[in-house]
Amino acid sequence: MGKITIGTSGFDYPEWKGSFYPPALKREEFLSYYAEQFNALELNFSYYAMPNEKQLAGMAERSGKRIVFSIKGNQQLTHFIETGKWRDAAREFRAALHPLLKDNLLASVLLQFPQSFHYEEETRRYLASLLDEFREVPLVIEFRHNSWQRPQVYEGLAERGAGCCLCDMPEISKLPAFKPVITGGIAYMRFHGRNSKNWYGTNARDRYDYRYTDEELSAYVPLLTDISKKSKTMRIFFNNHAKGNAAVNAKKLMILLAAA
Repeated sequence: MGKITIGTSGFDYPEWKGSFYPPALKREEFLSYYAEQFNALELNFSYYAMPNEKQLAGMAERSGKRIVFSIKGNQQLTHFIETGKWRDAAREFRAALHPLLKDNLLASVLLQFPQSFHYEEETRRYLASLLDEFREVPLVIEFRHNSWQRPQVYEGLAERGAGCCLCDMPEISKLPAFKPVITGGIAYMRFHGRNSKNWYGTNARDRYDYRYTDEELSAYVPLLTDISKKSKTMRIFFNNHAKGNAAVNAKKLMILLAAA
């Protein structure tokens, strides 16, 4: 069985005080406390602002180097792609990863594409070029449009050693259906919640405002256990961050998997 790591998408949420963080805990102590509870963390800030070496080195130190990090690709690489500029952005992003790579703390770079990113000739060429830019980095791709769910895509990711992100999210519109596909030896699962009512809109917090029941999580245990046996690593992250739901659900899943 491959090693299973579990964590949340983001950690710097003051509203988690009481539900996860002790009420009196200082904000600058969040990451250290988090690293005592989980063995992995998915960083989201890097989507909004380009990360740098100093930031990531500081996070590694504050975590006591006890956890591995998955870091989300910057929006210039996935959502606001500019011809002639994206390669520079990719190289700047890649250079920032040095502190995590040096200490073997980089679990993966997550490239999450929007639902508007469809399977077309132009997007296929772009994705292939982007994968080449990150060929020496553990990479996971998350698609939000079901047109990418086809064998030739999975084969292309496997050839490049990249993982395909599995997602639990609402079964609506053109969102990909859940398929337990493993490519590149990397199993990567994100729990986004099932808030179909508020999925579309401008408020991301409301979109991910969902707490999984124990029954919903228990139903995943056999599948996740089986997937972990077929992969080198199994990364699991909860992105339903509103109200501390992600931390609560991640802790519960750890318990359920340990008892399986």
